[in-house]
Amino acid sequence: MNSVSIINPINYKGWDDLLLTNDKTTFFHTAAWARVLHESYNYKPLYFTLIENSKLKILLPVMEIKSILTGSRGVSLPFTDHCPPIAENQNAFNKIFNEVIRHGKKANWKAIEFRGGKECLNSKSPSETFLTHALDISQSEQKIFSKFRSSTKRNIKKAVKVGVQVKILNSLESIKEFYQLNCLTRKAHGLPPQPFYFFKKLYEHVISKNKGFLALALNQNKVIAGAVYFHLGSEAIYKYGASDKTYNHLRPNNLIMWEAIKRYQHNGFKRFNFGRTEPDHKGLLQFKRGWGTMEEPIHYYRYDLKTNDFLKNSYKVKSSYTFFKKMPLQLLKLAGHIMYRHLG
Repeated sequence: MNSVSIINPINYKGWDDLLLTNDKTTFFHTAAWARVLHESYNYKPLYFTLIENSKLKILLPVMEIKSILTGSRGVSLPFTDHCPPIAENQNAFNKIFNEVIRHGKKANWKAIEFRGGKECLNSKSPSETFLTHALDISQSEQKIFSKFRSSTKRNIKKAVKVGVQVKILNSLESIKEFYQLNCLTRKAHGLPPQPFYFFKKLYEHVISKNKGFLALALNQNKVIAGAVYFHLGSEAIYKYGASDKTYNHLRPNNLIMWEAIKRYQHNGFKRFNFGRTEPDHKGLLQFKRGWGTMEEPIHYYRYDLKTNDFLKNSYKVKSSYTFFKKMPLQLLKLAGHIMYRHLG
């Protein structure tokens, strides 16, 4: 077997084409996502890779985070729902994992964090567990719709009946519209919003390059909801959603999701991923379960480089903070600007 190389996908010509030589890769392995994370938060890409005969055999993508607040560590990958290591067997994974450990110790990392990887780490205790939902969209539009929960079908029809319109967009102006909605949504959830420059980088490297798109719902020409989607190969991913809660009774989020699903189905995609959900987020779970999806757990792992062992529990950011809900919006934006690069 060839030796493992540390590659920066941003500078590697043809990286995304290489990803398509392995059917386990996702959008989150792409150079576009690496650019967004690097340029937004100054994380250093270190993608531990083994290539044989021009084909990707093993990949463990890592971003090095150096923070005075949360310490120095390797994360695979920051702000990513699910990014499991790619390895053809356990021996292959062990080979690349040991390379990451060696590098991490030389770089004085506190830990290595994985967003997924239960296939390779099934004997280890996860530090956190989430849920993900996937929909088979390889069938006809009618067949897909028939599998939705009756309430989901009603909500889609209601949104159409009351005049909600959905536009598929890829302009910077539409990103700005979504950002404003996102700030309001994050405040309502008790969390600071991501900084605007993050969404600007998403536009620059993903949306404007046709690696994803933005869907906005309008009622009487007013933007009332939006969602951001990414894609690679035959898989589409729902990543961000936001809405003006005063219009939620019009069910714009249901119509946005259906229009996105139809668009991907018409363009030959086979799988639609609804992203990550916390197990105690009952409302969001109910929403995602209503689309005829298959539900699976996502395990996150944290390997401590001092104890040389996996931690059963790790510090996690709470999903809601009351004081953020009470904070003025401009101050909340500033908090997000300061905090996000340290959270990873």
